[in-house]
Amino acid sequence: MKFMRNLVRLVVLLVATGTCIAVSAQTAMPDAAPFDVVIVHGHIIDGTGSPWYSGDIGVRAGRIAAIGNLNSAPRRQTIDAKGKVVAPGFIDMLGQSELTMLVDPRLPSKIYQGITTEVTGEGGSAAPLNAAMIASDRAGYEHLKITPDWTTFREYFARLERQGMGINLASYVGATSVRRMVLGDADVQPTPAQLEAMQGLVRQAMQDGAVGLSTALQYAPAPYARTEELIALASEAGKYGGIYATHMRSEGDAVLESIDEAVRIGREGHLPVEIWHLKAAGKANWGRMPQIVERIQSARNAGIDISANTYAYTAWFNTFSAFIPPWAHDGGDEKLIARLKDPATRARIRQEMLNPKGDWDNEWQEIPGPEAIQIAVVQNPELVPLQGKRLSEVAAMWKEDPIDALCEILIKDKGFTNVAVFGMDEPDVVLALRQPWVSVDNDSQGASPDGILGKEHPHPRAYGTFPHILRKYVREEHALTLEDAIRKFTALPAQRMRFTDRGVLKQGMWADMVIFDPATIRDLATFERPNQLSQGMDYVLVNGVPVIVEGKMTRALPGKVLRGAGYVAP
Repeated sequence: MKFMRNLVRLVVLLVATGTCIAVSAQTAMPDAAPFDVVIVHGHIIDGTGSPWYSGDIGVRAGRIAAIGNLNSAPRRQTIDAKGKVVAPGFIDMLGQSELTMLVDPRLPSKIYQGITTEVTGEGGSAAPLNAAMIASDRAGYEHLKITPDWTTFREYFARLERQGMGINLASYVGATSVRRMVLGDADVQPTPAQLEAMQGLVRQAMQDGAVGLSTALQYAPAPYARTEELIALASEAGKYGGIYATHMRSEGDAVLESIDEAVRIGREGHLPVEIWHLKAAGKANWGRMPQIVERIQSARNAGIDISANTYAYTAWFNTFSAFIPPWAHDGGDEKLIARLKDPATRARIRQEMLNPKGDWDNEWQEIPGPEAIQIAVVQNPELVPLQGKRLSEVAAMWKEDPIDALCEILIKDKGFTNVAVFGMDEPDVVLALRQPWVSVDNDSQGASPDGILGKEHPHPRAYGTFPHILRKYVREEHALTLEDAIRKFTALPAQRMRFTDRGVLKQGMWADMVIFDPATIRDLATFERPNQLSQGMDYVLVNGVPVIVEGKMTRALPGKVLRGAGYVAP
């Protein structure tokens, strides 16, 4: 009987405790803060590569606060995503918007693609700056009507935050910028004291919030830097948890050797390596992507943390002056123009461009002909009618040899011309895109169909990269599954960049999200008419704030500066 009495007491106690718990849960719900936004009825593709699942997503104070059945939860706004995909916001691994974000901080060309975070700083970065660099680059600042009032990343980031940003932004410190600060534009090697000063600039940039060190080794004065110099700078970034990102010394004939150099820099600098816009450049290298993939995979198998990204078009986009041999750039653009004007020096330049066995990345040898070069962006108003035309057309109009037409354009535009170059093969592009360690980059500055930016003629990737992949390579050609494409847009780049609270739809993460119909999303930008916004993004949220609602821009500026692991608060 005593045992039975104790058992009854235990049951009563458990029931009473259970009742208390139930009452506590029921009474707590009405007191909980309402969600700012609840997204209902969507197909959640969380970024990990897993298949979609159904559920509601509740956002509060800029973060994902809950995922599940939120039917009865209080909220200020409901977004019905019935029949559509809900995914993390896309991360652009190379965006180039450090200056155009100051022109139009909404960055419509980006948000209409679903881009919510951009990484920038390709060799040349927004900082560090000095008076000589500002004077040398004055035409570019004047073209965008920007007055640089910063010299360090800390000052540049502060300006962005005062102004407001449509998307999140992170930046590398460019090795070219560091070199120019100490050595200028000359073809010289640093003394030990100068190299130490350059390392100090990298340290400062990392403490200011840069995410790593970058190089663009095709563009002067970057080719003058030896591997040992780059290792010394990269090692400083590595001490602060940084990454080494590179536009390699060659993407053409010497591409394998350039991969080896990047691997060496990562290994001896003790930091991960990211290869920007992976490609097999030039007609002589078409079909070499299997070798390129094998070289990178071999390094990975040996324990090197190396990955890459691609924009998945067959044309690249760069400065027209890259067609000129590196030695002719010694001392900067002003001296380059003087050399182009000198008949004897121009004859030497022509001879080297026509020589297929040079010791530089000779783009003239990589193209089928002058018809493969499209004049894209010029700064001289007199040359604006040339935007969108092929070099072959310009040469015919001017009744000049194509190389002479190239030189004359550079002279008239003071070396600032940008071009699209059709120098890749589609099977190579697809093979690169399909690699599990390859993410996606836009490799274009944020643009707008209106205002100053709308007068330029960019590569169509500026407006279309991510929807282009979803339309062409997912929906039409089935080269990727939708889940894997979204992984390449979100979790994979977030993992590489150490964005530990972005890139995946999970409770506690920042609410960067996109909602779209995978059956209708598409890019409209073409090489002939590039200034066209992509279609199909119904909603885009940046840090929980909608920047696109029902397919229309809200003009909100909720973006944040994403600082690297080495950041030291003031």
